[in-house]
Amino acid sequence: MAKVLVSDPIDQVGIDILSQVAQVDVKTGLSQEELIKIIPDYDALMLRSGTRVTKEIIEAGTGLKIIGRAGVGVDNIDVPSATRQGIVVVNSPEGNTIAAAEHAVAMMLALSRHIPDANQSICQKQWDRKRFVGTEVYKKTLGVVGLGKIGSHVASVAKAMGMKLLAYDPFISKERADQLGCTLVDLDLLFSESDYITLHVPKTPETTHLINREAIAKMKPTIRIVNCSRGGIIDEDALAEAIQDGKIGGAALDVFEQEPLGESKLRGLNNVILTPHLGASTEEAQINVAIDVAEQIRDVLLGLPARSAVNIPGLTPDVMEKLRPYLQLAETLGNLVGQLSGGRIDLLNVSLQGELASNDSQPIVVAAIKGLLSEALRERVNYVNAAIEAKERGIRVVETRDSQISDYSGSLHLEARGSMGQHSVTGVLLTTGEIRITDLDGFPINVPPSNHMLFTLHRDMPGIIGKIGSLLGSFNVNIASMQVGRKIVRGDAVMAVSLDDPLPSGLLSEITKVSGIRDAYAVKLLVNPSK
Repeated sequence: MAKVLVSDPIDQVGIDILSQVAQVDVKTGLSQEELIKIIPDYDALMLRSGTRVTKEIIEAGTGLKIIGRAGVGVDNIDVPSATRQGIVVVNSPEGNTIAAAEHAVAMMLALSRHIPDANQSICQKQWDRKRFVGTEVYKKTLGVVGLGKIGSHVASVAKAMGMKLLAYDPFISKERADQLGCTLVDLDLLFSESDYITLHVPKTPETTHLINREAIAKMKPTIRIVNCSRGGIIDEDALAEAIQDGKIGGAALDVFEQEPLGESKLRGLNNVILTPHLGASTEEAQINVAIDVAEQIRDVLLGLPARSAVNIPGLTPDVMEKLRPYLQLAETLGNLVGQLSGGRIDLLNVSLQGELASNDSQPIVVAAIKGLLSEALRERVNYVNAAIEAKERGIRVVETRDSQISDYSGSLHLEARGSMGQHSVTGVLLTTGEIRITDLDGFPINVPPSNHMLFTLHRDMPGIIGKIGSLLGSFNVNIASMQVGRKIVRGDAVMAVSLDDPLPSGLLSEITKVSGIRDAYAVKLLVNPSK
């Protein structure tokens, strides 16, 4: 039975889901050393923000198939190391969207109306109304940095409150920004024109200290800054100095460069609100993320795809559902051309043809690479690490598209060069969902893939098919189907033979001795490739 380690507090509903398919051990507060010691026993790891999953932990987790973060960010997981090990990393990109967005709006309003300070004052039996004159957000300009799910929801709420919206997001279309009522601008304009700024971006080298002394110098002296995204987006020392010097109006932070927050110049400053990373801390959000991630871990342990894998290129849930049959086609053809071309492959050409050329190609290419390497790497290669494994083996992958080819509604052509020469294969997906191999090394055929197959290149001459059939029969190998493809009469031809049994040792050598046979290849295919 599979084993799952839960290393941070998770809502019981998530543990109940995991318990359907696995033994679940809840062990919170583990040190790095303790985690490294026990992680080899587990198939999956589920965590929140408390556990830091380092390269050393990942390398020790030799049985890990999936790491699930019950939340949006995965910055506490060494994703590149997990990818290299072929471990799926998933998160819950929507589970706490509403909670985080509402917290950002609450922080903005609390900052505008001095609510924390006013509360503290009245708790101290003071009644100083003049001290806490606030500012309305109505008709003020809100600069939204990052129009993802959370930023978009904040923008929608702010628009409903009558705010003018500016937005910076290099990955969002103008049409989408228009739908949200946002005007897309560059960062400098957003900094200079905004009355409020709310941050909703991941921490990357590009966004680290995005708000720094230089950026603050461009802002209005009344600007109020809210950060409920990731610590490190703001240079906290620069922010503290600007507030002390009266260069900005205030700030509200829920996240920090170091958590828990230690010594900080921000503590005790006027017009500063600090909360201990509460963005996702609602009862509803904790239940939502626990269910989302637990279901994904359950699915992966059952051999199904994850909905929100962050390290499988292009495989979002909607893309996976649409492309699933084509991924099986690509993996099957990759497996076939890899075996025909030999072990030391240095080039793979992937050509999407006909209607298939209009699809998202990246997942299809990854599936073809997985199939190509599956014979050599077996279970070590998957959709997560296939591209990395190919790169490390010096395999150059070239992708092309040709929408003009229309023999079928959509076809996939693979060509590989390896130690046994250069070979090509084309396949299609029928309307019934069945896969057909339609071309082998330029010779037209039409055969479904099977677990055991024999391919030959031979002279088109009388008697050769009978000789191969007799030879297989003499070794008690049953033929399921046989088809010959040729370009001209009495020229070269290929034979595709589906077998009920694998070829016995030594039989392939005997086949190559048959007069007229130029080459012969025994192939083992996984007809229903792993997801």
